[in-house]
Amino acid sequence: MESHQTTTQSLRKRKVQALLEVLVVSTKLGLTSFGGPVAHLGYFHNEYIRKRKWMDEKSYAELVALCQFLPGPASSQVGIGIGVIRAGLLGGLIAWLGFTLPSVIALVMFAFLLKGFDISNAGWIHGLKIVAVAIVAQAILGMGQKLTPDKQRATIAIIVTTITLLWQTAFSQVLLIVVAGLIGLWMYRGTTVPDAPNFSVPISRTVAIMSLILFFGLLITLPVLRQVMENGWLSLFDSFYRTGSLVFGGGHVVLPLLEREVVPTGWVSKEDFLAGYGAAQAVPGPLFTFASYLGAMSKSVPGGIVATIAIFLPAFLLIVGALPFWNSFRKSSHVQGALIGINAAVVGILLAALYNPLWTTAILGSADFALASILFIMLVFWKLPPWMVVVSGTVGGILLGMI
Repeated sequence: MESHQTTTQSLRKRKVQALLEVLVVSTKLGLTSFGGPVAHLGYFHNEYIRKRKWMDEKSYAELVALCQFLPGPASSQVGIGIGVIRAGLLGGLIAWLGFTLPSVIALVMFAFLLKGFDISNAGWIHGLKIVAVAIVAQAILGMGQKLTPDKQRATIAIIVTTITLLWQTAFSQVLLIVVAGLIGLWMYRGTTVPDAPNFSVPISRTVAIMSLILFFGLLITLPVLRQVMENGWLSLFDSFYRTGSLVFGGGHVVLPLLEREVVPTGWVSKEDFLAGYGAAQAVPGPLFTFASYLGAMSKSVPGGIVATIAIFLPAFLLIVGALPFWNSFRKSSHVQGALIGINAAVVGILLAALYNPLWTTAILGSADFALASILFIMLVFWKLPPWMVVVSGTVGGILLGMI
């Protein structure tokens, strides 16, 4: 009996130690991981794989592939997945919290700064808007080269851009993603899927199915409840949850989806929206914490908390729900074909966002265009880190205001 109790206590102690270790390492990453999703994956590999060997190289590569396939913030999902594998579902939650919280705090504080002082017309705020133009242009360039390398996919992207600009609703973007997936399924249904090793995960299929049911249940019922109840908090949760559920292609694609949700409703002005997006480039951690800023601008700290939980909840539910089924799912040529079409549509949606709201709001004259060009070159050709470009953009905005 005593031996059994000792063993139980020992297991509990090891579990607590594992959870604390996940919290410490993920928080370190949350404080230091600048540079966007691709850079985050490099930081994760160095801390989790090279230093601590929590996963082997092949398993990590498989996890990255899965998270890039799913909608949502890929780097956050990789961190959640590693936390789950290391310390169970609670470990995944703690890994997300450590990686995300520093950025959330910084952006909520920026929201209070913007609301507490009349700085909306300040030169450095305008500089942040120009920074957003340069960063999204860089994202489009990189994604376009990778995701639209032939005339078929480039055509899909341009058609999506055109329709998005002419039919500017949140529903139109969802419909375009679905249609592009169907086109990709038809055009690329014979895509060759390379062999890959099986991926071992410590999650039962029962838990995975429950997670997926909850994901789709919330996605379907929240908009209905929003119409029936007309509750401001429910509307806020629905907008950010739906956005987090439908973002394919990485953090920058969240920009047009969120803009359609928060600007027309009057929750956040277009100017404050772009200023916050520029500020989000200067902090470490996931770009999805831009939602924390938007929620805080709309409904103070509680709004920031609700928006943060809502936009990241789909990522958590999807990674938990998909892990046990990934081995069979990823080998389907039909799935790969649909994903090719969806990725091309994502480039088109982001290109439309570059024009409206970014370009139309930030580039007001030749001097603004010149600064945006300089920042773009710093990112693409000089390959400077985003935080340095943000600092340069804010200084440039101040100088432009003095001219």
